[in-house]
Amino acid sequence: MTQAESVTTEQQHGGDLVARVLARHDVRFLFTLCGGHISPILLGCAGQGIRVVDVRHEATAVFAADAVARLTGTVGVAAVTAGPGVTNTVTALKNAQMAQSPVVLLGGATATVLKGRGALQDIDQMAVVRPHVKWATAVDQLRDIEPALETAISKARSGVPGPVFVELPVDLLYPQAVVGEWYAASTPRGSSLSSRLTRLYLRRHLRGLFNSNTPREQKARPVAVPRHDEADVAQLTERLAQAQRPLLLVGSQALLPAGEGSAPDDAEALQAALYRLGLPTYLSGMARGLLGRHPLHLRHLRSRALKEADLIILAGVPCDFRLSYGRSLGRDAHLVMVNRSADELKLNCRPDQAILADAGGFLRALADGWQGSAGRWSPWIEHLQARDAERDAEIEASAAQETAYVNPVRLCRELERVLPENSVIVGDGGDFVATASYIVRPRGPLSWLDPGVFGTLGAGAGFALGARLARPDAEVWLLYGDGSAAYSLAEFDTFSRHRLPVIAVVGTDGSWAQIAREQVAIFGSPLGTELARTAYHAVAEGYGGAGLLLQEPAESESCLREAQRLAAAGRPVLLNAWIGATDFRKGSVSM
Repeated sequence: MTQAESVTTEQQHGGDLVARVLARHDVRFLFTLCGGHISPILLGCAGQGIRVVDVRHEATAVFAADAVARLTGTVGVAAVTAGPGVTNTVTALKNAQMAQSPVVLLGGATATVLKGRGALQDIDQMAVVRPHVKWATAVDQLRDIEPALETAISKARSGVPGPVFVELPVDLLYPQAVVGEWYAASTPRGSSLSSRLTRLYLRRHLRGLFNSNTPREQKARPVAVPRHDEADVAQLTERLAQAQRPLLLVGSQALLPAGEGSAPDDAEALQAALYRLGLPTYLSGMARGLLGRHPLHLRHLRSRALKEADLIILAGVPCDFRLSYGRSLGRDAHLVMVNRSADELKLNCRPDQAILADAGGFLRALADGWQGSAGRWSPWIEHLQARDAERDAEIEASAAQETAYVNPVRLCRELERVLPENSVIVGDGGDFVATASYIVRPRGPLSWLDPGVFGTLGAGAGFALGARLARPDAEVWLLYGDGSAAYSLAEFDTFSRHRLPVIAVVGTDGSWAQIAREQVAIFGSPLGTELARTAYHAVAEGYGGAGLLLQEPAESESCLREAQRLAAAGRPVLLNAWIGATDFRKGSVSM
């Protein structure tokens, strides 16, 4: 008999069982906003050595769990209280679903005996959450907690990963003796037939919740990942040998762990594989930074390159709006798509070779089987590199233009110069963050976080929180637009309380600039797009962080260096950078 099996149902409570499963899967952090429905989960996790990180908004808890999942290769876990605690997570859950992140959300719920009777915060949570997750379940017996969580973790990581939801009623989470006292206090007194029947019903219900069959320790469920066929590798190898102008696009999905291995190890192996293949490569999403500063990595004018290529490989990249729904692809190119999702293999295009498989694993196998030389592609690669260099020169010229306050292109160039090799960049915003994405180069694999295809604002603080915990030795930079900053600025309180020295840079132009660009041009009015140049640095100071104000272009580098110094001393920092308007991204709104 194991130690777990020797514990009586009176001693056990559901929070301990939840924590035991999470510890078995090497979950190191639980993100939460406290609530009476979920207190036992928090205490159980602390007892297992899992760090409980409490935040100021439930969406932040899910965003932080999402970041941890992307950076570590295991699931990210958040726990929220019932009712509004659960509904506050919906946007973050949908973002994780569309970004294919394996997140586990634990939701408290009203007591099983009060369901549907008008209890505090009692709503049909499953109806709210189910459309936005990969799988959802409601547990109604203590012995089912561990099996439900094991299933949830396996489903979150298998196939196309995504968020899952486990609803845990409050009377399953607290110790049986405590729940028995609650039931007794609510039992009508007296000897009437209805009183006796009510007491009998509650006693039987309590025994049913804490079934006499002691919960047994569960084994981890397998993670199912679609595998490629060797014939797929051989077919593409033959096509590569014939290609004159091949092009590889690698997306976030290629960075998913291909089974039980850790994501960082997979990322390094994938990086080495791409070096061996020698293909000119564009990177997007979590794949940004995968090649470091290698010359095979192309960064500009992707649509033109796609029109010219004779072989296009989309590895974990769907043919959605980012590829103009397929219109960016050259009509005469041989199109190969590798994706875990059968739906994405058919989205907006008909590939010549559709491979339902893990993209990262397929690329590693392709590199292992490739015996050719990349030298035959040298003229093509040099052509693309020359065009990249021309675009970089244009960006440099744009950085030299005079604007009010600080030219945002120049500020991003300064950040690119001071960014250390061991760093993680988080993007949360529109115009300013998109400008930075052209200029600031992630230094290595798994060093860039953005919301993904959903285009969600407000993910930044949660992503930065998760990144700082998952990568404690890295310098974490959070790039905010002044519109997006307000969504999660209160989490500077979280950074301060938990001593997590994140560096935030707010590009403050007093505008929802990405929207204003098109709206003003088309309608001649900035209605609804104007903001104040708010003292965001003072707000951060009020929450316990350090605040810096940048208004003079000549002070850009010194302010960035000062932010690094303060963070190195252990303080979260917000640099409020007043930026001017440029036409750098004119006409770039995506629909």
